[in-house]
Amino acid sequence: MTLNSSQRRRIAAGALLAAATMVATTACGGGKGGDSGAKGGKTGAPGFNAAVNQVASPSDKKGGELKFIGSQEADSWDPQRGYYGFVWDFQRYYTRQLVTFKSEPGAASTELVPDLATDAGKVSADGLTYTFTLKDGVKWEDGKPITSKDVKYGIERIWAQDVISGGPIYLQQVLDPKKTYAGPYKDTSADKLGLKAIETPDDKTIVFKLPVANGDFLQMLAMPAASPVRQDKDTKAKYGLNVFSSGPYKWQSYTPNKSMKLVRNENWDAKSDGIRKALPDTISVTFTTNADDMDNRLIEGEYDLDINATGVGAAARSKVLQQNKANADNPQTGFIRYAVFPQTVISNIECRKAIIYAADSKSLQTARGGPQAGGDIATNMLPPAIKGADPKFDPYGKLAGAPDIAKAKDALKKCGQPNGFKTTIAVRNNKKIEIATAESLQQSLKAVGIDAQIDQFDGAQTSGIIGSPKVVKEKGYGIIIMGWGADFPTGQGFLQPLVDGRFILQSGNNNFSELNDPAVNGLFDQALKETDPTKAGELYKQINTKVSEAAVYLPFTHEKNIIWRGSRLTNVYTADAYNGRYDYASLGVVK
Repeated sequence: MTLNSSQRRRIAAGALLAAATMVATTACGGGKGGDSGAKGGKTGAPGFNAAVNQVASPSDKKGGELKFIGSQEADSWDPQRGYYGFVWDFQRYYTRQLVTFKSEPGAASTELVPDLATDAGKVSADGLTYTFTLKDGVKWEDGKPITSKDVKYGIERIWAQDVISGGPIYLQQVLDPKKTYAGPYKDTSADKLGLKAIETPDDKTIVFKLPVANGDFLQMLAMPAASPVRQDKDTKAKYGLNVFSSGPYKWQSYTPNKSMKLVRNENWDAKSDGIRKALPDTISVTFTTNADDMDNRLIEGEYDLDINATGVGAAARSKVLQQNKANADNPQTGFIRYAVFPQTVISNIECRKAIIYAADSKSLQTARGGPQAGGDIATNMLPPAIKGADPKFDPYGKLAGAPDIAKAKDALKKCGQPNGFKTTIAVRNNKKIEIATAESLQQSLKAVGIDAQIDQFDGAQTSGIIGSPKVVKEKGYGIIIMGWGADFPTGQGFLQPLVDGRFILQSGNNNFSELNDPAVNGLFDQALKETDPTKAGELYKQINTKVSEAAVYLPFTHEKNIIWRGSRLTNVYTADAYNGRYDYASLGVVK
């Protein structure tokens, strides 16, 4: 998913059972409100950073239209396919899971609580069996009950990577590591529920059987990928064009790359859902390719907030901070922004090191908006909030803020290209800040003779372009500009999709470097079984070191954003569970 954030933590399965809670972890302003919509959080008055880890303009008042605008379409609105962080946040409107994140500001949001299930699940002493019972009164948008078989079928769809690729595959890796199940579309059983690792003894009970314990399993069940899907409503690859709702809103209309509108789902029962506030009557999304125009329309009050939550652009930033600062927040996102080097294109490690040494980390930080709007300089690929992280680990001397020309030229000699070489930087065409980053890197590389041409690709087609190793190799993309936030806040939740060779996909790939190091893969196997967070952290620290040694990533920044909140918004707060974005499911508007 890419995805924003300061994110998730690892907790032993036994501890989760005992506590019945879990730790997880990709616009405020004017309106007068009633009671706080996020109990337990501090209440903040409208103003700069008023919604960072606290509630701004608290209210439980219903009604009105919540108006989103965005310059980036979803990778997919299908719960089993979407991987963008903002998509996971938005999907809370029309999907539910067995467990989900608590509706509270800041770190409190990372607690997992029951959603479709009556409790946080019963876990066997060996951590291999998880049993859940569904609540009474949970229904689909047509009024039919949501059953355990619907939950199982939705999860089974993850196996159909040849039809609905792109989403996270953690559950597939954990429940069926040998890939013995072919997915529901190739399932020969009559009910298409042939995955043996999940049992549904009755319509209210679902049992998960893990071949190997995984301390983060409950985190995976909180992902939209674990949402139920009803078989008779599954349109396979087209499901993301009209998702059948299990949440408080249902789809009224959707035109890709143009607009979307959700309306209330009259069969959603608030008594069965203590998470989603469902304050607005309608929710609309407008898509534009002009990010500067989007910022202006937000500032003018035509829309309430940017659905992508990637921050206002450079053109609008000074205006916001100087004239409209009371409508802005500056949260940590938990994302690392970086360049990654596909080894099928730049196979020589010394050539990759030359790029890293030649990069000007201060210039890259400036291109991303500086320390406030861009974030702190990053030196390795493990965010500070993850166990095992060491912000002082700086193997390529990037904290110095300047390129190391001598080491870059030495690396070029070692890779047999003393005068430099040619390559291509791939960057999304609808992300001005990423384009600026690519241009900064391009200029730095020129100083050592590396000629890097920039190729801007359609950001809405990420999964099929940079997410396709075949396309990456054909286009000669030696450098890809991207970013990543933890799927949940452990080394598994952040690093595994990026560097575990078993996560390389032919479409929807996120391991862009195609790193497939048996030592790294083996360390993941050890860490996943470890129930002690500190011990697991030591293993992730070793993985991070090996990734740095492989010279496949050039981290830029630990991201911060200047995000806009419209003056009509109520009940606004940033949530660590959603990478420092606002918790969309709690927002309301002043009519």
